[in-house]
Amino acid sequence: MIFNSVSSTTRPHGLKLLTVGLLALIVAGCSTPRSTLVDRGDYIVDTTHPAKGQNERVRFLILHYTALNDARSLEVLTQGQVSAHYLVAKNPPLRDKKPVVMQLVPEDMRAWHAGVSNWNGRVNLNDSSVGIEIVNLGFTDNMLGVRTWYPYNETQITALAALTKDIIKRNNITPDNVLAHCDIAPLRKQDPGKLFPWKRFAEMGVGAWPDDATVNKYLAGRQPSAPTDVLTLQRALHQYGYDKIPQNGELDKETRLTISAFQMHFRPSNIEGNADAQTEAIAKALVEKYRT
Repeated sequence: MIFNSVSSTTRPHGLKLLTVGLLALIVAGCSTPRSTLVDRGDYIVDTTHPAKGQNERVRFLILHYTALNDARSLEVLTQGQVSAHYLVAKNPPLRDKKPVVMQLVPEDMRAWHAGVSNWNGRVNLNDSSVGIEIVNLGFTDNMLGVRTWYPYNETQITALAALTKDIIKRNNITPDNVLAHCDIAPLRKQDPGKLFPWKRFAEMGVGAWPDDATVNKYLAGRQPSAPTDVLTLQRALHQYGYDKIPQNGELDKETRLTISAFQMHFRPSNIEGNADAQTEAIAKALVEKYRT
């Protein structure tokens, strides 16, 4: 080796330091700190070089109601072809003064809760979401077609608030990706329904909500119920995340259902699916807050 061509008595001091430094680099290059090695039985994984191009698998949190009672909800979600990561009972029990929720599927596994779905450029959200089912009957229609929605109780809200905050924190889920089932499948779903307290949850840090001042800016003095241009509303909803809403300027069935789903989330006092000024203003306020 070249290092041996100069005797130890005649080797310059600088070369000694260079030799030591090179040897240290060689040793470092030939070994890996044991803390970065993971033994998996028949092979070992080296985790020394994590890639920058990565993010969390879980990007979305989807909320549902079961439309069933406790017993049937648990049976269907554990024995059938559908599932969810968590189930919140009608009256969650307490243990050490803390609400108990049921985990049915580990978060790193796929649950079958979203079905055919899309949101803001993503499809098949089962692959990238955590799903929570809440025991709630949803709604019933009487003989005259009058619809009655069932409210959520305080014990459910307390349990759900703790659960959702924890999931969001651990997975870095952004507010605009905390969604209703009807947001991601507006043509076929209505859960968690018009009585789910989205504004209250947003105030707790769970989910998106528009700023009142921005809504008023886009309302621009119009009456909330004043008709608005359908294409303008379609474009705003599409920009916010409702990918499949038509862009044709017509208040067709698909457009009405999507507008109604949006209204259930952000303007539950009127969910008729009409294209009105307040709905447009809310949509534009959300786009400004979360998409600009």
